[in-house]
Amino acid sequence: MDFSVKKGSPESQKTACLILGAFEKKKLTPAAEAIDRATDGAITALLKGGDLKGKPGQTLWMHAPAGVAAERLLLVGCGDKTTLDDATYRKVIQGASTALRPSAAKDALCCLQDLEVKGRDLAWKVQQITEAVGNAVYLFDQMKSEKDKDAVPSLKKFHFLEEEKEAIRAAEVGSKRGAAVVLGVALAKDLANLPGNVCTPTYLAQQAKKLGETYKSLQVSVLEEKDMEKLGMGALLSVSRGSRQPAKLITMEYQGGKKGDKPVVLVGKGLTFDAGGISLKPAAAMDEMKYDMCGAAGVFGTMQALAELKLPINVVGVVPSSENLPDGAANKPGDIVTSMSGQTIEILNTDAEGRLILCDALTYSKKFDPAQVIDVATLTGACVIALGKQATGLLGNDDELIDELLAAGQNSGDRAWQLPLWEEYQEQLKSPFADMANIGGREAGTVTAACFLSRYTKEYKWAHLDIAGTAWNSGADKGATGRPVPLLVQYLLSRTAK
Repeated sequence: MDFSVKKGSPESQKTACLILGAFEKKKLTPAAEAIDRATDGAITALLKGGDLKGKPGQTLWMHAPAGVAAERLLLVGCGDKTTLDDATYRKVIQGASTALRPSAAKDALCCLQDLEVKGRDLAWKVQQITEAVGNAVYLFDQMKSEKDKDAVPSLKKFHFLEEEKEAIRAAEVGSKRGAAVVLGVALAKDLANLPGNVCTPTYLAQQAKKLGETYKSLQVSVLEEKDMEKLGMGALLSVSRGSRQPAKLITMEYQGGKKGDKPVVLVGKGLTFDAGGISLKPAAAMDEMKYDMCGAAGVFGTMQALAELKLPINVVGVVPSSENLPDGAANKPGDIVTSMSGQTIEILNTDAEGRLILCDALTYSKKFDPAQVIDVATLTGACVIALGKQATGLLGNDDELIDELLAAGQNSGDRAWQLPLWEEYQEQLKSPFADMANIGGREAGTVTAACFLSRYTKEYKWAHLDIAGTAWNSGADKGATGRPVPLLVQYLLSRTAK
């Protein structure tokens, strides 16, 4: 998808689709008013007819309008002009994006960024629209032998219309940021949507190397199992023993900041398939366990967006990757393993394996002398029960980092919610035979999982994003969401702004 900014007035623009806004009570946006005048009141007549009430996200097509150069108009309801906030604005642009997808229009020209949203500037509005359109036209059909041509969106070019130089510059900033996020989200979705027999730990390592070839700012390295054995990564390797696929520890280093500046380290859980190991999962919906590497996919997508934007910051992506399958060599309940940190872990449930590969990756991350470490993982079903699909679970040991991530979530619309990480919860991880157990019982499963990880992050500022509820959709719309790429990119943008 090509995103760009055009200069001019709406009535003179040649385009397959001109997107305009209409508020409730038959009020029009400035661009819609200009088109209404050029069409001798055609839009006003439509509104008087009652076909468009102006509710947020409601849409109405108008074909071959006389008096303007556009082939068709897409009118979008914008709600009450006096109460237009972030949530309403996203409903508006989501409605427009959804209507565009099945349209025959090959290009579109948008004027919805002229809406006044409380506390938001033009660059923010353009970025939100760009991301919404990019998500709407995403299609995953790589694994189909016969492509459905009708399913492929016609839309190939999307433009924003501005008249003033300052507005054009601001729109270009928002468009560039949004386009980078769209690329990152698409990469994250593609990796996560691939089946487990294709997207293996080796495949992930190969994709990282391809990213390194595409972006010279990314330096990629991969540790093999023999390398991890030398480092003492007993927790990570205990998980991969149950699989014929060798584990990989993938590192992607981006240096856009000054040499010597401490990097932000992003650690993504890369379980390319999770059957639960000896603690085997139920058969129903087990196919969705290919999504257990969405944390890794999110780190991949964030690193690509970062390289696209060429941000002046140092960032390292660390992806521990393995499968979790039942085998004669697999972990057994009651086994005790020694992590890279030297701490011992009693494995009471082999299906709590994500924290086993993450803890060694978190210990490994110390070598980069990080400013902050953020791990991203589809870690607990408990988080789905607690927060559903709306918010990512957020825990950590540094209040400033937590606040920055919460703010980034609000700004991007990819929201998170903080859960407690109190010392009292650590009691649930006690083991009579090892330093800790890998599960803490039924109560507060998301919190105790984070408590486990916290034992490996005491030497740096750390936050944990549990994306189990937000990383993919089930049912008829099954597929990866690409979260939390928007949140992480916004967090990095905010850090560079400081």
